[in-house]
Amino acid sequence: MIHFAIIGCGRIAQRHAEHINKFGKLVAVCDVVREKADAMAKQYGAKAYYDTAELLKNEKDVQVVSICSPNGLHAQHSIESLKAGYNVLCEKPMAIHVSDCGEMIKTAEQANKRLFAIKQNRFNPPVEAVKKIIDEGKLGKIYSVQLSCFWNRNEDYYHNSWKGTKDMDGGTLYTQFSHFIDLLYWMIGDIKDAEAFTSNYAHQGIIEFEDTGVVILKFQNGAIGTINYTVNSFGKNMEGSLTIFGEKGTVKIGGQYLNELEYQNIEGYKIENLPAGNTANNYGNYQGSMSNHDKIYMNVVDVLKNNASISTSAFEGLKTVEIIDKIYSKAQKI
Repeated sequence: MIHFAIIGCGRIAQRHAEHINKFGKLVAVCDVVREKADAMAKQYGAKAYYDTAELLKNEKDVQVVSICSPNGLHAQHSIESLKAGYNVLCEKPMAIHVSDCGEMIKTAEQANKRLFAIKQNRFNPPVEAVKKIIDEGKLGKIYSVQLSCFWNRNEDYYHNSWKGTKDMDGGTLYTQFSHFIDLLYWMIGDIKDAEAFTSNYAHQGIIEFEDTGVVILKFQNGAIGTINYTVNSFGKNMEGSLTIFGEKGTVKIGGQYLNELEYQNIEGYKIENLPAGNTANNYGNYQGSMSNHDKIYMNVVDVLKNNASISTSAFEGLKTVEIIDKIYSKAQKI
């Protein structure tokens, strides 16, 4: 049985802990807030640590460290864990600086350890189905795409938290919508150029960056696309949707978090019998992305036990950060 440790015992760590015990065993947890570490340790019968160095020094029977700390600490905690001889599963975003992603990948190679990135939206049934037909050429040449990310994140969400800070959060595209950016890269291809306008309309004094943005993208393959994103959808999440216009068909994946095939018109083909997906990560007053962490952990165990291929490579994690960095570096603040 594969033994896991978790660094960072916040909201998303609960999701990790739940699935770790289905596919392996959670033996150690760490958080600088003692109460959080103690509560999770007690719930899962694990040992609590309050210092990462102590955990990495003492837990030699652990094979995988899951990094669930704030975005700005992902690189540091991943690199420390890899150097200490552990495989690493890193929550999104992989880091908030492209150079940090490169260091993480380099360290994993030097240590001869696995570095897994989390991209759970890839496992949403309509997303998998559309990716498959793109790869099979059923949509022909992709002309353009439209990504809409309309969520709600109120003041309570950011209250007394690292979220909303430039150093630890990084920006709305990193924390809320990096999974959506990943899908653009995975399904359409790499980005050649970006232009953007961003603004902070409803979160002045609450967050240190934008709450809304409009982006124009030019892909390496010649396709163009737009991203409209905001966390100002009144009262609740509205939708996360991706519309793809191709030579032989048009498809729209929608719902609140890319969980429904809302429209399809494909030459000589129809996507049918999609299985129901998992529910969203529910955090009380708001929801996150679709919860597919079970598929992630299934893959981690399969890779380590059976030498299977990694479902999401660290390189792909880096590409997401690179694209977000490109958007932010070109963004004009209004």
